[in-house]
Amino acid sequence: MNIVVVLRLMPNLGDEPELDANGTDIDRDEVGMVINELDDQALEEAVLLKESTGATVTAVGLRTEGIEQVLRVAFARGADQVVMVDAADVDPYDSRTAASALAQAIRGLAPDLVLTGVQTPYDVFGQTAPFLAASLGWPLVSVVNGVTLGERTARVVQEHAAGRMTVFDVTLPAVLGIQAAASPPRYVSMSRLRQAMTAAPAESVKVEIDTRGAGSTMVSLAPPAHDGGVTMLQGDADSLAEQIAALLRERGVLT
Repeated sequence: MNIVVVLRLMPNLGDEPELDANGTDIDRDEVGMVINELDDQALEEAVLLKESTGATVTAVGLRTEGIEQVLRVAFARGADQVVMVDAADVDPYDSRTAASALAQAIRGLAPDLVLTGVQTPYDVFGQTAPFLAASLGWPLVSVVNGVTLGERTARVVQEHAAGRMTVFDVTLPAVLGIQAAASPPRYVSMSRLRQAMTAAPAESVKVEIDTRGAGSTMVSLAPPAHDGGVTMLQGDADSLAEQIAALLRERGVLT
């Protein structure tokens, strides 16, 4: 069984992003890009399935600055093969066109199962997995927290609000949007990472897609507006209690 896991980049949450000159995106030259944390969960789930079933794992990412390093980390984490999809000028951060490019490459890999994170910071509606499934013509389950493989089926656990769960038996091939792996992403030693960094480069697959009909275009982007501040309360415990009570009365919480 062959499992493909799609990996994408996200801004390093420890950096301070700045807007680009057009005001339609962050300046990606001034911020570090790291593996999307939910794709990290999908990668771990793929490797866990490999360990339990003997499946092979292929990590796939769209060509963009930083993706090759992420693919090498995936190799260090247990992926058997890494593939970089070269889609020329396709915007890797546009969910619809990126999914079309990825789907074209994935068809050539002929997987039984495709895993990807359920969303990214720039794909907050979780469109990539549905677009992938639609392009491939395969069934989809998203917000998945557990996967067990059968001979030609996958039993998946989907999480709903208030902690409710649904269990599906899905006929393979299929696409799953992973929310959490069965265990946290594993630690990889520096020696293993160094070995991966000096291994053979990622296989490159060229695809061509029609970018007309992209799902959306970013018109403008702006940092949050700051229209207030913080008032620090000072004094002993009794004084602080009186000040808090006064504020609550002022806002109608206490009478």
